[in-house]
Amino acid sequence: MTRVVLLGSSPGPDTAPTGLRLAALPGNPTVAERLRSQVQSMDPRPATIDSGDVAAALRSLAEVAESATEPLFIIPENSVVHDELIYQITKTKRGALVLVAKEPRPVTEEGEEADEGSDSQDEQLNGYVPIAEAEPEIGLNRLEGLPVRSRIGKTRVISVGTATHAVTRPNAVLLGPVHLSARNAPVLAETCRELAEMASAFGPDDDLVQIIVFGLVRKGVSVGIRGRRDLFYRRVGSQEEANEAAVEMSGFDEDRARLNNAVKGADGFFTTYFVSTYSRFIARWAARRGLTPNQVTLISIALGVAAAVCFATGQRPWMVAGGLLIYFAFVFDCVDGQVARYARKFGVLGAWLDATFDRFKEYVVFAGLAVGWVVAGHGGDDIWIFALAALGLQSVRHLLDFSFGISTRRKPPAKLPTLPLDAPDDRDLRLALERRKVETSRGVRRLLKMWGKAGKYRAVHWARKMIVFPIGERFAAIAITAALFDARITFLTLVIWGTVAAVYTLTGRLMRSLA
Repeated sequence: MTRVVLLGSSPGPDTAPTGLRLAALPGNPTVAERLRSQVQSMDPRPATIDSGDVAAALRSLAEVAESATEPLFIIPENSVVHDELIYQITKTKRGALVLVAKEPRPVTEEGEEADEGSDSQDEQLNGYVPIAEAEPEIGLNRLEGLPVRSRIGKTRVISVGTATHAVTRPNAVLLGPVHLSARNAPVLAETCRELAEMASAFGPDDDLVQIIVFGLVRKGVSVGIRGRRDLFYRRVGSQEEANEAAVEMSGFDEDRARLNNAVKGADGFFTTYFVSTYSRFIARWAARRGLTPNQVTLISIALGVAAAVCFATGQRPWMVAGGLLIYFAFVFDCVDGQVARYARKFGVLGAWLDATFDRFKEYVVFAGLAVGWVVAGHGGDDIWIFALAALGLQSVRHLLDFSFGISTRRKPPAKLPTLPLDAPDDRDLRLALERRKVETSRGVRRLLKMWGKAGKYRAVHWARKMIVFPIGERFAAIAITAALFDARITFLTLVIWGTVAAVYTLTGRLMRSLA
């Protein structure tokens, strides 16, 4: 479950924007009614905090955070938002996340650092002062009714300012929804109490969400960022704005966004271009007809076993059929996860079935290929050695993947620099971030960072994806080599490519462990 906190409306021309009607939506609900119905499944009794008195609102939020034992979802009560956007924000794995909108710039910032937000060459060539030399400022520009007083990088909030706290080159606004893990709730409680004591330092246009994130960032909390992408979010303060928001939101295809979100964003080359381009539509078809992810998993298992049976005949037509079946076994292996994410049906049994029977399908196909080789009259001893080598190599790789994943989850996140809440600007924070950047760019960490940056080139990105020989590439290799050649070639491909992948991943993990 999630503890939901609804913040009273921000300063605006309307004194009660949450009572505005969304006439273009079914049922003609008020803004508040619609938002409460959207968060009902997360928290039947959300906490409501009036933001009219900033100090009182901060103290009330501190009390909620202090008693929270689950993640917190903080959202302004005058928000008009898609259900899918709420879902995506609340399912984040980050300890803290805020929805942002970046201020349009006349020049690109593609060269911006992931965390520190250094300026691109294009900016410098166009007469911009390098950010290291820029003076902190009180942001006066406005975007969507909010003051531009935050600076964001590619992954997180770098710094936040207020009416009396300057920030170096602000470039974004914090739109509203904030998600916070339970482990950060005590930090939020402490921060809100301190912020309440200095409420007089905030101006009338300082937004409560902005103030909250201002405190969290200065306390060293890594607050991740997310844009709206293909979904809708807006705060409304008048009936005209509510009417515009309702009409604009109806122009978005929320179901398509939900379907796209059901596909993993970090899949391999083969999966991305030869499976996910259409498997998502199979997933939607299956979900709408009531098929569960576990039922789809069983279909995938059945196809894998059928492929092994075809391979076991050793005859060319059946080898081709086996190649097609193992391909579609993988397609449905992707579909089961996509159905789970699209229909939001998750379970321990499903996760166990998916992880366990991925290996089962591979290993039963290995057996089928070896049997087919023998049946075809090619001899038996050497092919079983090849099969066992492929099976053993994949088992060891799977064990290493699992153990490394467990160890990294236990590793505490790197601490960020902190800054006193009453510091008038973020100079000291930026200097601390620069020192941290230098410290993390030495030795092994420097090599890892350089290799990470190389990923911005598309060819390198996909080469890195393919070299690790993920499951999509493995199933593709089995399907193609078995259909066109024979079992010996299949096993040689699996062993050679698998060995290269094992050396590459083991080297990378050793370097990360030493960094």
